[in-house]
Amino acid sequence: MTEKSQPADDPVLSVRDLTTEVATPEGRRVVVDRLSFDLAAGETLCIAGESGSGKSMTALSIMRLLPEPMARIASGSIHLAGRDLAALSGREMRRVRGADIAMIFQEPMTSLNPVLSIGHQLTEAIRVHRPMPRGEARALAVKALSAVRIGQPERRLQQYPHELSGGMRQRVMIAMAIAGRPRVLIADEPTTALDVTVQAQILELIRTLQKDFGTAVILITHDMGVVAEMADRVIVMNGGAMVEAGPARQIFHAPAEDYTRMLLAAVPRLGASQTVSDLAPPPASSVPDDTVVKVSDLTVRFDIVGGILRRPVQRVHAVEGISFDVRRGETVALVGESGCGKSTTGKALLNLVPWDGAIVIDGAATAGLGRSAMKPIRRSIQMIFQDPYASLDPRMTVGELVAEPLTIHGLASGSELTDRVAWLFNRVGLSPDQMQRHPHEFSGGQRQRVCIARALSLSPKIIVADESVSALDVSVQARVLALLQELQDELGLSYLFISHDMAVVEQVSHRVAVMYLGQIVEMGSRAQVFGDPRHAYTRRLLEAVLVPDPDRRHGAFPIADSEVPSPIHPVGQAPARLAMTDIGNGHFVAG
Repeated sequence: MTEKSQPADDPVLSVRDLTTEVATPEGRRVVVDRLSFDLAAGETLCIAGESGSGKSMTALSIMRLLPEPMARIASGSIHLAGRDLAALSGREMRRVRGADIAMIFQEPMTSLNPVLSIGHQLTEAIRVHRPMPRGEARALAVKALSAVRIGQPERRLQQYPHELSGGMRQRVMIAMAIAGRPRVLIADEPTTALDVTVQAQILELIRTLQKDFGTAVILITHDMGVVAEMADRVIVMNGGAMVEAGPARQIFHAPAEDYTRMLLAAVPRLGASQTVSDLAPPPASSVPDDTVVKVSDLTVRFDIVGGILRRPVQRVHAVEGISFDVRRGETVALVGESGCGKSTTGKALLNLVPWDGAIVIDGAATAGLGRSAMKPIRRSIQMIFQDPYASLDPRMTVGELVAEPLTIHGLASGSELTDRVAWLFNRVGLSPDQMQRHPHEFSGGQRQRVCIARALSLSPKIIVADESVSALDVSVQARVLALLQELQDELGLSYLFISHDMAVVEQVSHRVAVMYLGQIVEMGSRAQVFGDPRHAYTRRLLEAVLVPDPDRRHGAFPIADSEVPSPIHPVGQAPARLAMTDIGNGHFVAG
């Protein structure tokens, strides 16, 4: 049964029977279906649901940013402070955007112009709505950056988007959005791709700005932890329609609809993991043959050249002397924030980046091996990348993509190859009938299953899963994680599971290695690292994890005014090494 949200007191935004349609080859399709809600000043309304539920289309409709005529508002009204935005001309709406209503998009890197400085883009946004001399606009830009806790704002104005971290870029987007002091701020998945600590800081920043300026916020997300942390009221959407609406506590503690209960049940929770045993596999020394990956003193550095002669002047110390192993049937998780060296470590295992040290894959040392010598070793180790769409060739069918490794290694051909691919599709929960489709014809979760099938095609002993579920909806994420666990139990697979999501890591891992600035600062069994974290950085990561319960909100979270220390150092200057000390039972912590 569909429940309509209750009208808010003195609504600053009132949406009534909003219906949005998009053109398809089969005709026009409704993507937002008669949606109604009110938003009061200073209120946070969260719109939650899975991908394709109509959340972002609702935001684009309110902002009048639909790609017309392919998409259009078919009916309904959107009243902002008494004006119907649906009835405004394009010119009139441009005066409203930024001044009365603003939006923060999910991916700041695609929203910021890469060839223009931060200062140019920020002052431009200010002057569009408030004509003034450039110097005055620049002074306001500095204030806006200071308001979002960006240190050294004058210097930041000179920088370009690629010079800032993801969290800093998102703060710049927020600064642009609040520069015009809008009455309504729409934030569309503003923290989806961010680390847990950066996410917590961005949410606290939105909350602080809302308190200071009385801004009403519409927060669009599929992360129910974010909803629990931020929402006054919640609208749950599915298939373009409102499934359920009400106060946050009611939605979390007494959901009326099965779809809402399914979303909440799929959310990974710290301390609730029962998926794998808390006991780590036997130590490698007692069963030597069970070690499928052994890494010793792994170091990865990238030179930054400069000057007329293009000589190395600086060096990125991406990974600095780390050591670990992975045993048969075990999941070792590498956790940490962006830039800590997790993904670089995974790529080094497959010889995709230059490295120093020692790596042994299933008994074979890979140091110094060329492309041809690595080919047979790649049968033992495969990788699942974070973005399945970017890792699948759009010109090939998914059947061809899964068959490609088998063809390259000469393991199957003809009907045998077709049968093998069909078996792999069945194994990951896809139909062999889908083998002739192309990647764009699948959902994100289905594409990730295709990538898993391709990784399984060579019957590897270890799979490197690099943020393989971070961009998926909670229900799809739960199904993919269950599939990975099922494959491990059946095939004895080992995983190097790379992630920044601590709740997911607790659910899937046997052992955990925490990375910071290219070094492992703590390592131990899942029970040890999550139940008794010894390093301050590990504790900070755990403290930042959001709990899907409105009664257990974090409250204030410290907002840093600077980025994580840079891993870039002048040539010849190496970062300080963090000493690793054994404190018992395979648990290590930086000294």
